[in-house]
Amino acid sequence: MAEAKLVLADGTVFTGASIGAPVTQIGEVVFNTGMTGYQEMLTDPSYRGQILTLTYPLIGNYGITDEDWESGEVQVRGFVVKQLCDRHSNWRATGALDAFLQKRGIPGIAGVDTRMLTRIIRSHGVMMGVISGEDVSVEALQRQLTEAPNYGLIDYVKEVSAGRNYPWAEPVQEPYDTLARYHADPPLRVTVVDYGVKRNILRLLTSRGCRVRVVPCDAPAAVVLEGAPDGIVFSPGPGDPANLGYAIRTMEEVVRAGRPILGICLGHQLMGWAFGGKTYKLKFGHRGSNHPVKDLVRNGAVHITAQNHGYAVDAESVAGSGLRVSHINLNDGTVEGMVHDTLPIMTMQFHPEASGGPRDTEYMFDEFVRLTADRRMSTPA
Repeated sequence: MAEAKLVLADGTVFTGASIGAPVTQIGEVVFNTGMTGYQEMLTDPSYRGQILTLTYPLIGNYGITDEDWESGEVQVRGFVVKQLCDRHSNWRATGALDAFLQKRGIPGIAGVDTRMLTRIIRSHGVMMGVISGEDVSVEALQRQLTEAPNYGLIDYVKEVSAGRNYPWAEPVQEPYDTLARYHADPPLRVTVVDYGVKRNILRLLTSRGCRVRVVPCDAPAAVVLEGAPDGIVFSPGPGDPANLGYAIRTMEEVVRAGRPILGICLGHQLMGWAFGGKTYKLKFGHRGSNHPVKDLVRNGAVHITAQNHGYAVDAESVAGSGLRVSHINLNDGTVEGMVHDTLPIMTMQFHPEASGGPRDTEYMFDEFVRLTADRRMSTPA
């Protein structure tokens, strides 16, 4: 196989075998500790602008499947693995991982000491990098990297948002048609603001009897509230929430309408900003499917969660705003969820839709649907 290179901003150089497309891409280098779910990761819009490293040593053994897309395209800038499985085995598979990356123009590198790479990121923090399957010198790649804008300066949300209003019309399939524990009757009308929404969020809302309408990231409040939706969901997405002033202003207006709100990941961070709070960049982020989170306001239970974020809400910055911390990360104490004292608002930094990952917190969708249905019943027609 041809040689590929991964060059980090600190000057570290990794060489390995080229997989995927023989092209050059620049992005922020991050790692995910999940053992499975690589297709969901690759197509998760929250990875836009990033070069994804998987810490699990063998990747590709179950191939690619038609059902496991989380968006309409591969979102990562590059892909780094220890060993690529050259033969997949899965009755659902429709193709191999390497061919999947090649077809979509995504460069990758195999044979990398991903333990060493992960230790560098954990020690020094996430950093920019350049990955290339082309015959180009390290010096040339370093020059490209020096000239590239930093990840935190770019609004990736506008790249991944659909840019249009549309109803989510995908039929509910197994297992989602049997495992939902709460259904609204008649169906709730839920508007999802798309900052980079994962399809499983839409599936899980639909499986609970919701009629889902998706609007783009820059939709004004009047569009978000069009048709008097019973509830609003602010989706996950990529990048630094501090860049999204337009989204924060819209959220402030939508909050004043008093409708039940669910904020997930980036939607959770933006809610902090909408109430006068701030966010900060984590040293190496939370990306994986084994993060323990404690629920502070319900029963004190600890759940294992799926996560994918590089920023966190500053708890002190929202003190006195009406928002209070509802969940914390037991690894580092960071804010993992908030509720409002008087408004029907609940947010979470983790991913209750998982995909891939544990389904411990899927009940949050039941809770949101229950809250929304109760509000509809108590509101005069």
